Amino acid sequence: MRLVYFGSGEFGLPTLKRLVDEHHVALLVTQPDRPAGRHRLLRPTPACHFAQDHNIETIKPADIRDPQVQQRIHAAGADAFVVIAYGQKLPGALLDHAFAINLHGSLLPRYRGAAPINWAIINGENETGLSVIRITQRIDAGDVLAQRATPVDPMETAGELECRLADLGPDLVLETLANFRSDQLHPIKQDDRLACPAPKMSKSDATVHFDQPAGAVQRRIHGLTPWPGCTVTLDGRQLRVARVELSDAYLADAVPGELLPDRAIACAPGAVRLLEVQPPGGKVMSFTAFCHGHDLRLGCRVRPL
Repeated sequence: MRLVYFGSGEFGLPTLKRLVDEHHVALLVTQPDRPAGRHRLLRPTPACHFAQDHNIETIKPADIRDPQVQQRIHAAGADAFVVIAYGQKLPGALLDHAFAINLHGSLLPRYRGAAPINWAIINGENETGLSVIRITQRIDAGDVLAQRATPVDPMETAGELECRLADLGPDLVLETLANFRSDQLHPIKQDDRLACPAPKMSKSDATVHFDQPAGAVQRRIHGLTPWPGCTVTLDGRQLRVARVELSDAYLADAVPGELLPDRAIACAPGAVRLLEVQPPGGKVMSFTAFCHGHDLRLGCRVRPL
């Protein structure tokens, strides 16, 4: 099939690679280059990097609604559009010209929005997955064409779960395209009553309060890792927490956020033990290694940033 791929982030790369192998990607549409890094140099999206390496024609419109942009996309003569983590809403004028599908990182109608993986972990879901839907003008509300579920490991971070889901994407998208070509699709309407939002994460979300049950603290830390991250202050030092485990070290009279004798952090109730942390400007390391270079007082406090 002749395809136009709309995507920006790494989540769609495994699927894009398979599409290039098994179909003809005539055009890639991605977000414009953005400033990144300490020197704020313009950097192309991961999808753009892939396209450059594979000689795929690429456009980077600031506004997908621009009539000239839409004309260029129409000229690609696609049988289908595949949209994965693109970052702009496709206008109706484009959707009228090709079969358009989206790979979404949840079991829709659960977690409609930009951060379904983060919120699934934060909210304590035992299972999540992928959905391929037909794109409509309502965000993430189109008919479901295929789904695949997977369990959520409580020790898994959002970044790790995203990688696992990304690797499940190619088979699901290729299956959907094959069913479309053979007229074997069986769309299922979403039940809007079961929908819940998954709004975009921001830097203002990047911390945790320890006056919550230990399980909720663990889920939030893992759901924020690696981005936007979970930053706290430990005995006055700023520190990003990347992974924790539940601990039995809870003391009834401990203050939430207090550092306990086994280097666990008191919650309300329960406690979590820090496993992986990242100092400012440094790399992720074990908390044990961090403690070798820092003299931490028992009873000192871990506080939200």
